Amino acid sequence: MTEWDLRKLMILRTLSEHGTVTATATALRMTPSAVSQQLTNLAKQLGVPLLEAQGRRVRLTDAAHLVLRHTGAVFAQLERADAELASYVQGEAGEVRIAAFSTAVPALVVPAVRELRRTHPDLEVRVRESEAAESYELLSAGEVDLALSLAAHAPTAADPRFTRIPLLADPLDVALPPGHPLAGAADLRLADLAAERWIFGGSGPWSEITRTACEAAGFVPEQAHSAAGWTSILAMVEADMGVALVPRMAASRAPGVTVRALPHDRPTRHVVAATRRGADTAPALARALAALRAAAGSRTESPPG
Repeated sequence: MTEWDLRKLMILRTLSEHGTVTATATALRMTPSAVSQQLTNLAKQLGVPLLEAQGRRVRLTDAAHLVLRHTGAVFAQLERADAELASYVQGEAGEVRIAAFSTAVPALVVPAVRELRRTHPDLEVRVRESEAAESYELLSAGEVDLALSLAAHAPTAADPRFTRIPLLADPLDVALPPGHPLAGAADLRLADLAAERWIFGGSGPWSEITRTACEAAGFVPEQAHSAAGWTSILAMVEADMGVALVPRMAASRAPGVTVRALPHDRPTRHVVAATRRGADTAPALARALAALRAAAGSRTESPPG
């Protein structure tokens, strides 16, 4: 029977994800020569070629892809074994490491941590603020246990590495300067703001979300100012420099502006959590997920005042 080396299989899987030996070495904190040596040894153990030269790079052979198809199931099963062992050993104790994007930290993660401190004081939660790309790299590398992101920037449900868990449908409201003529409009629609000057990021998720919502309402927003942080965006709205779409999770940061719901347009962003496939039943992680679901469920869906 073939001798399977899990460490070497992990290196092969990481190479398939990162594309180059150098990137693989960086992700695994190894030297490129060590990565190459380990993969050469794995090929000898399995008796098949795993890499082919392609210019100055390497590519995976068909045999390597065959091995990886089975490797995904193997690692998922090992995650389940870890989860069951943790259930036996840890009981009410353990550690959960969470990576989450900026607005999710105060709106979802902090309330969840507060509740876990009350109900499971021996459960340690470590939080790391990061955007989706970094969060899923950390999750894949085993450096965090749970990643929170917008669904639009999460891996697909077909990705064999992760399990996605829906958390929240977060409505988008519009932030208007104090005294804006439409601040008290009885039936405000996004199209009513087509002639306004808009504030949103020059690129990235919020730029895409704002442009997509406005285009769905029939207009292209005129970008007057560019900012990525809510403190800057809302300060400019308050100073009458433009209007902005604001996720309801961030609305509490807007005491100096008028925030109005858009019930006809219903622009919404969806927030998901993700774990490594097979790991979501670990007791500590399951408790953290339950607390996050409770925090999401407690958020009011009523329009802003």
